[in-house]
Amino acid sequence: MPENTFALKKNLRLVDSTALVAGSMIGSGIFIASADMSRQLGSPGWLLVAWLITGVLTLIAALSYGELAGMMPKAGGQYVYLREAYNPLTGFLYGWTLFLVIQTGTIAAVAMAFAKYTGVLIPWVSEKNCWLDLGFVRFNTVHIIAISSLMFLTWLNSKGIKTGKIIQNGFT
Repeated sequence: MPENTFALKKNLRLVDSTALVAGSMIGSGIFIASADMSRQLGSPGWLLVAWLITGVLTLIAALSYGELAGMMPKAGGQYVYLREAYNPLTGFLYGWTLFLVIQTGTIAAVAMAFAKYTGVLIPWVSEKNCWLDLGFVRFNTVHIIAISSLMFLTWLNSKGIKTGKIIQNGFT
């Protein structure tokens, strides 16, 4: 069997890869965090200073990850860096924490933010508009929109990389 039989296909071009990274770095946080930051900081000038500082910190982190990737050019990213720097258990625990908590929590938060912002455009989508009350759990229309959007995007991404990159490029 040839060695490259299971090689990954290179289906993402520069624009697609850039949109993927930009979407991951910026994401919806800029929409969610800015409102709270504005309330806390009190003026547009301080908001810009805060974004400038976080931009510099992000650049430093990106350069650090670039150095790590140059030193350890293996698939796995942070998992590999933690495994090599500390021990395999640390990498293992980070990997499972990322899978079970970090990524899922982030995705849920973004879906809820999307649903709440949808409520600004469509007043029917509201936390006060209960859709289903089972006693121990209550679903309002914001929850339904958040869950539906996750299911829809999951289905779209399961259609393949061509569909996924069109969606990613569009949202970015």
